[in-house]
Amino acid sequence: NGNEVAWGTIGNASTSEGLFFETINAAGVLQVPMVISVWDDAYGISVGAEYQTTKENISEILKGFQRDDQGNGYDIFVVEAWDYPALINTFVKASKVAREEHVPVMIHVKGMTQPQGHSTSGSHERYKSEERLQWEKDHDCILKFGEWMIAEGVVMQEDLDALIKEAKKEAREGKKAAWSIYQSQPIRLRNEVIPLLKDIQVQGEKGIFTTNVIKDLEAVEDIEVAHSFKAVRKAIRLVIGDDKVNTTHLKAWLVKENKEQSKRYSSHLYSENDTDKLLDSVPADLSKAESVDARIVIRDNFDALFTKYPETLVFGEDSGKIGDVNQGLEGMQIKYGETRVSDAGIREATILGQGIGMAMRGLRPIAEIQYLDYLLYALQIMSDDLSTLHYRTAGGQKAPTIVRTRGHRLEGIWHSGSPMGTIVNSIKGIYVLVPRTMAKAAGFYNKLLQLDNPALVIECLNGYRRKELIPANLAEFTTPIGKVEVMREGNDITLLTYGSNCHLAEAAAEELALLGVDIELIDAQSLIPFDISHDVVKSLKKTNTLIILDEDVRGGGSAFLLQHILEDQGGYQYLDSAPKTITSKDHRPAFASDGDYFSKPSIDDMVEEIYAVMTEKQPHSYPAL
Repeated sequence: NGNEVAWGTIGNASTSEGLFFETINAAGVLQVPMVISVWDDAYGISVGAEYQTTKENISEILKGFQRDDQGNGYDIFVVEAWDYPALINTFVKASKVAREEHVPVMIHVKGMTQPQGHSTSGSHERYKSEERLQWEKDHDCILKFGEWMIAEGVVMQEDLDALIKEAKKEAREGKKAAWSIYQSQPIRLRNEVIPLLKDIQVQGEKGIFTTNVIKDLEAVEDIEVAHSFKAVRKAIRLVIGDDKVNTTHLKAWLVKENKEQSKRYSSHLYSENDTDKLLDSVPADLSKAESVDARIVIRDNFDALFTKYPETLVFGEDSGKIGDVNQGLEGMQIKYGETRVSDAGIREATILGQGIGMAMRGLRPIAEIQYLDYLLYALQIMSDDLSTLHYRTAGGQKAPTIVRTRGHRLEGIWHSGSPMGTIVNSIKGIYVLVPRTMAKAAGFYNKLLQLDNPALVIECLNGYRRKELIPANLAEFTTPIGKVEVMREGNDITLLTYGSNCHLAEAAAEELALLGVDIELIDAQSLIPFDISHDVVKSLKKTNTLIILDEDVRGGGSAFLLQHILEDQGGYQYLDSAPKTITSKDHRPAFASDGDYFSKPSIDDMVEEIYAVMTEKQPHSYPAL
């Protein structure tokens, strides 16, 4: 209803993290109605506050954020953890301020204790003084609460003693009941497995080898699901080669229960609502298309999307007033207002945080990260939060945030990296889309707004001034997700690439054709998901040769693609020579045009390395260069 408050909590030592300060600053700038509690026990596991925080006091060093007549900021409250009435009053006041005045509030809760240390492996007796340990006993929150209840006449001492005794009893009974519920499935599985194991125990010559497996499984007291699986799998291995032992029932049990455990532990990484829609597409209407700068394609498509989907909004570094650094949002803020098209500070992690929050509230945010290199600053949030939300909640929560960025080839050491291997292996759960043109990118945005999975779209940084045809059906045409595109048919070599390299590969294929090499050029388009229809393998059946062109370092995106093609899709069986990768050097791209030429795969590199493959295959027809 518009007056909700976001509540957050963090330990004092974690306020040393850069993400904490970025978040505090961003929330102050945006005047987010949130209440963040810092629970302070003066330690970070065994490391004291003197190593964690300047002045050993987070509220003290954040005083500059306190709002006053000089400008907006926070309200900062400090309260002792063991002072129950003050805690209640402080939290009530903080909630009221955040809700009614729409400002952020920080509550610094000091004097926290650790009754049992940080963990069972980190006993606090190892690093706290006797005086500190005694102080913690004297200021235990439950003890102090009881003292307050007696002092206020809420209870008498004997009533409090009885209450504590009853609470301990309820806790013990609750623990016992919870453990019983947890044990029910492991016990059921063991009860199913034991008869199956005993059945093969008396079969053939090797059945008797399972005796100890059975005994060990029966002896387990605190049984877990994995115990039964380990027993079954080991038993099958022990009797291998003995035709007199029938393991059919064991294997059937294993297949059935593996499916069940897969649902429990490995389901909902991606939205199940999207599964049957990914490959559907609406072609671009180019019947009356004119050639324009590619940025116009993306700009006009965003315009149409903002009209079609009023819940869609975009924000990021330079996204608002100037319409992004490449003018893909030119004029959009004037037309749709600052709420829907807005600028953000240089704070990639909290741009992602905003996107996650907006998406969970039903909006369709496009969170813009200015350059692909900058995505590294947001990668933790994408990996830990955005990519795992649907999985962690077994589909109970969704955040269909679209992350827009631009990257690949550019002549400079800082804005030209392509850490695709790092990205794809860190954010499983998020679609990773790598369009070679702005029309392809626009088609992806159109498609994503029909789906409900988060996605990363990486536009080609050097593609905004290229000429492209602008479709008539803006906001309607779509690019399929998980579908490769054959850009050029050929019979000698399958060359797979993506993004900006597609244009260079086309030029290389033209030159190779003059040398008698017939290239089948394929644009991956989508790295996650990749090639759902296994079209690359269909190409390998024809060419029997695979080359992957990747501007990431060796073992980066190319390794990711090789595993999909050779292992997951079984493409290895159609090769008659070793697969090859053409990649960037292992260092950051060097500066300027020469730096790009000697750091990343050039057309010359492509032609010569691909031709060398043909020389190896047919040395008489393709003499060495």
